[in-house]
Amino acid sequence: MREVKTVNLVLDSYGSYLSAEKGCIIFRDAKRKEKRYSLVESELGEVVLKSGSVVTTGALSALSLWGVPVLIMSRGDRPIAILKNLEDDSHVSTRIAQYEAINNGRGITFAKKIVYAKALGQNQILKKYGLRQHDLMSIKENVEKEAGDLASIRIRLMIIESHYSKNYFHEIFKLSPEFLRPEKRKTFNAYDEMNNLFNFGYELLFWKCYKALTRAHLETHLGFLHSLVLARPSLVCDYEECFRYLVDDFLIGYAGKLTPKDFRARTLVFDGKRAKRMYLTESKTDDLMEKLLKYFSSKVNVPRTGRGHSQEIESLINEEAFLLARYFRNEKGDWIPRVVTLS
Repeated sequence: MREVKTVNLVLDSYGSYLSAEKGCIIFRDAKRKEKRYSLVESELGEVVLKSGSVVTTGALSALSLWGVPVLIMSRGDRPIAILKNLEDDSHVSTRIAQYEAINNGRGITFAKKIVYAKALGQNQILKKYGLRQHDLMSIKENVEKEAGDLASIRIRLMIIESHYSKNYFHEIFKLSPEFLRPEKRKTFNAYDEMNNLFNFGYELLFWKCYKALTRAHLETHLGFLHSLVLARPSLVCDYEECFRYLVDDFLIGYAGKLTPKDFRARTLVFDGKRAKRMYLTESKTDDLMEKLLKYFSSKVNVPRTGRGHSQEIESLINEEAFLLARYFRNEKGDWIPRVVTLS
């Protein structure tokens, strides 16, 4: 049997069109060039829709029935919605086990593993680029000694994480071109080029993790490290911490090729004050998204469960989510996030 290569299809321009016909998804770009993708042969890995594209209800129905993930993004390149099959919510036992983890200790253990796994991943970056590494033994000791209820432990774990992450970004920002180099890491409402570059990369990672946890039938809004806040998928926020270092590695390389001409200023009003925030140009943003989506399909040196010596990054994200679900259901004695060795 021939191996079918899956495609991540991105509709990112006005005039692009998607429809369905006889087991195929039909894509037509703004220049009316047409291409067909077989749903039967699983040629599509996922579909990304940006504002301005046109999609028929038949295409959306077909994509849902065949289990092809669909991400909807704003014109500002922010993931805002997904198309979800109703059967994704049918596995109640997994979510019950996840809720029970709040009180049976597995939630606390999970939160601790996330904090330590993030430090391990960051150390891979620091080691690869010859930068000052974390003291992993000290971090592990500080994490393991935390005791008490989940609410108080998560606060102290976040303090530990914020401390070593601050040092981490201080180190890796040295690798960026001087005109991109920020003073510190800033997430929400960042104004500088480099932080917004990282924020964009993490947005796509967030989608990959959201998709993986949904497929594993976990409750995305019930996290254990990040607090439960209305409308925030806190489990996704927890889970993506295990894979941020991979996006960091990609962005370090990508940022090194950028010039000031690749950015544009956008004037925004916040709390009555006008300020300029720096973003990639639209064409460069499309380029970044295309390359980052391809990066998620690249192979890493972590074997798939039961076979092979390597797998794609996206496959690893999906596989870890299923292993996590088994851990919560007490079908697996432990869950240890696997870290990619970078070279």
